[in-house]
Amino acid sequence: MKTIAVIDDDLHIGNMLEEVLAREGYRTLRAYSGTEALFLLEREHPDLLLLDLMLPGLSGEEVLKKISGIPVIILSAKADVPDKVSLLLGGASDYMTKPFDTRELLARIAVQLRNASSASSGLLTFGALALDTQARSATLEEVPVHLTKTEYAILKLLMQNPGQVLTKSLLLERISPDTPDCTELSLKIHVSNLRKKLKHIDGKDHIEAVWGIGFRLR
Repeated sequence: MKTIAVIDDDLHIGNMLEEVLAREGYRTLRAYSGTEALFLLEREHPDLLLLDLMLPGLSGEEVLKKISGIPVIILSAKADVPDKVSLLLGGASDYMTKPFDTRELLARIAVQLRNASSASSGLLTFGALALDTQARSATLEEVPVHLTKTEYAILKLLMQNPGQVLTKSLLLERISPDTPDCTELSLKIHVSNLRKKLKHIDGKDHIEAVWGIGFRLR
């Protein structure tokens, strides 16, 4: 049974989420403030967090900075695009604006749990794209994709953060152990070559360049 922690000081929303999640077979944990959330995470290791931003004590943004290794879906009334971009770049896996449709939330939860499960097994998937991190091999539509060491490192990081925009500086930092000679200029070339290889197989552009920020899978 998967465990989901609901971090929200709104009793009505928290109770509703707990009821919806229980019907889907999830075990739930509750915390009502940022400080309580951190105490909870010292004792428990949930499979996913639903995190509100407007919390008493520590804010949701501050809590997010202290979380690693657990998918986090932000649930917030804040609808500004800069807020969403900042949080997604800051480590959130997904973002939903309140009020939200519970069916859509359940679908997004299922996606994040599936991605986390695939990552732990060594197999990353995104649509028809698959990456076996143990064999260090990639396929698209079951067709092998021949990657250089740097291209593999870039694709792996993008697939570990599906749908998220990864900044150029973050990409360079994360792939540096495998590709220490990669620079911002050469990164663009590696990404361009990777895009071409994927597009050659199915005619689709799988990597989106977000102007002025970085890249993401689409």
